[in-house]
Amino acid sequence: MEAQRQQEVNSSETFLDKVFKYSERGSNVKTEVIGGITTFLTMAYIVFVNPAILADAGMDKAALITVTILATAIGTLTFAFLGNAPFALAPGMGLNAFFTYSLVLGEGVSWQQALGVVFISGMIFFILAVTGVRNYIAQAIPKELSIASAAGIGLFLSFVGLKSMGVIVADQSTLVALGEFTPTVLIALLGLALMFIFEVKKVKGGILISIVITTVISIATGYVELPSAIISVPPSIEPVAFKLDILGALKFSLIGPIFSFMFIDMFDSLAFLISCCKQMGLEGKDGNINGLSRMLYADVTSTLIGSLLGTSTVTTFGESAAGIAAGARTGLASVVTAGLFLITLLFTPLLGAVPSYAAAPALVMVGVFMFTSIKQVNFDDRKIAVSAFITILLMPLTYSISIGLCFGFISYILMHVVSKEAHKVSLTLWIIGILSVINLALS
Repeated sequence: MEAQRQQEVNSSETFLDKVFKYSERGSNVKTEVIGGITTFLTMAYIVFVNPAILADAGMDKAALITVTILATAIGTLTFAFLGNAPFALAPGMGLNAFFTYSLVLGEGVSWQQALGVVFISGMIFFILAVTGVRNYIAQAIPKELSIASAAGIGLFLSFVGLKSMGVIVADQSTLVALGEFTPTVLIALLGLALMFIFEVKKVKGGILISIVITTVISIATGYVELPSAIISVPPSIEPVAFKLDILGALKFSLIGPIFSFMFIDMFDSLAFLISCCKQMGLEGKDGNINGLSRMLYADVTSTLIGSLLGTSTVTTFGESAAGIAAGARTGLASVVTAGLFLITLLFTPLLGAVPSYAAAPALVMVGVFMFTSIKQVNFDDRKIAVSAFITILLMPLTYSISIGLCFGFISYILMHVVSKEAHKVSLTLWIIGILSVINLALS
């Protein structure tokens, strides 16, 4: 009996190895499972944070919890089988803030049209990938501006997070000011402090743990009501699913946002995938990453699926690096991560009980992660310094990622023209600059 059971286990592992080729990459089932669990713990906070952000756009929060989980699970499984790499996908931080605060609240676009913008940006990304134009754009965008945009988005997220926590408030004289230290603000600050401490101590899932602790405190002190049921059927996605307005998004004034969504998704994913794949030894002798095209197809396919379900751009999550550091090397780890997210569907009443001020510190923490990329910008070169600084500064100050990007492109081109180095600006970047001017004129 025991021999038969062992034979079944070996047969199962052989099948998994044929599908995911983990032995070929120096891994095993146990390592892949541990890697998948690690990735889940580090990014599970998205289940709380994404619905909180998109709900500010007027979308149904209960439905968004289910949609966030489904989009994450589907995207991660797509990557597992199409890309066979240990990456997890979810609605991107920064892109969800851009969706709500820049596009819907900032420009008055309906959330249905904003979903249409996400879908169109995904389709363009897909077409560019198929035709090979993606490579030209990737080479045209200066590395420094791509890095600066990540840092600027980090500041923007932190600004939104502090506002949602109640730490900063609007002020007629100074635009922003320090808010009152109410009990909920103090609970939120405790959550932020815990996140910082957990990060310094390198505690896996620190963001998730702090959200749980502050939610428990909120329940214990009476600021949040404990749900009547812990396990239930997940909320219907009907209020937001397939509600995207693609025709309404086909406006000249939305060219800028469409490009911004595509740009951020494409370059963040490209840079992250290349760096992690090199770490895993997936770089070929020619210097190219094996299977990179399939990985990008998985990324953009997930964006299209996510927009149909009713969420902002689904993209490769940086927290996947935690699973890779734990030894994950194949898509089997992603299957584990996706499975754990699907299990959380049973606990949506508890997820819905998390107050926005408990989830908001995660935005600040993610902002810290994104801002650290600034060290890669060469500030000794004044042309780079000016354009990078303007990009970073204007994202939070204009409350718009798109506007910050536009000013960054324009200033980069201008600095090279006045420095008599216009020949270093590619034709593609000149076109992007012209589109940026048009976008600002129509804003």
